[in-house]
Amino acid sequence: MPTLNLSLLQQPLHWHDGPANLAHFDGLLARLHDQDLIVLPEMFTTGFAMDAARHALPESEVYDWLFDHAQRLHAMIGGSVALQTEQGAVNRFILVDPHGAVYRYDKRHLFRMAGEHEVYQPGERRLVIDWKGFRILPQICYDLRFPVWSRNRGDYDLALYVANWPAPRAHHWTSLLTARAIENQAFVAGCNRVGHDHNGLSYSGNSLIIDPQGGILAKADAHQAAVLQASLSLTELRDYRERFPAWMDADDFRLE
Repeated sequence: MPTLNLSLLQQPLHWHDGPANLAHFDGLLARLHDQDLIVLPEMFTTGFAMDAARHALPESEVYDWLFDHAQRLHAMIGGSVALQTEQGAVNRFILVDPHGAVYRYDKRHLFRMAGEHEVYQPGERRLVIDWKGFRILPQICYDLRFPVWSRNRGDYDLALYVANWPAPRAHHWTSLLTARAIENQAFVAGCNRVGHDHNGLSYSGNSLIIDPQGGILAKADAHQAAVLQASLSLTELRDYRERFPAWMDADDFRLE
């Protein structure tokens, strides 16, 4: 059974400065090797801003940048970016593999306490990606608070969250990531940013990689830039699901 070598890049972000952010991540990615999946934070080209889409890099430029690194590293790489589309502004998780395939998930739950729902268009569908034998569910920040949306329908092995989750609610972040792993009997990874933004918010990071029983495989220090890594075993996941098949007793419902 395959394993998945996963890296989360917990980093500060330059405000509304796409070239500076890409240059910063260029340096980090240049030092990585033997990874299968590399994840950057939410809105990694701008920081979490309501006017970010007006200052954002074009999607084609972000795609080209991700593809260049994916090819060089032989890995899938992605994170979320603010984009202006024909349907309006979106907070879009983009993942690109070394062959040039691109996967897009638009954030479903928009953070109304910051007015995100007034500026961005909500996503309308979940996405599950097959990569290196793993089925991967990409999610974005506030989505974490809504377990029905990330409910495992027997369709994923790893839930992947990117975020700009502020430090005052760090306990919510770590608790909910752990809950999502336990209740869905899946690996969960959460990549959060660190530093401060121009709204005066502080971000503590607290990025985590969690096993299906809620055990911590890797944990980043709070308020410190870090590259967090772990190797995920599909064999261990399937063995656990067979030994403890709670999924068989799940309520039968679907979110339409």
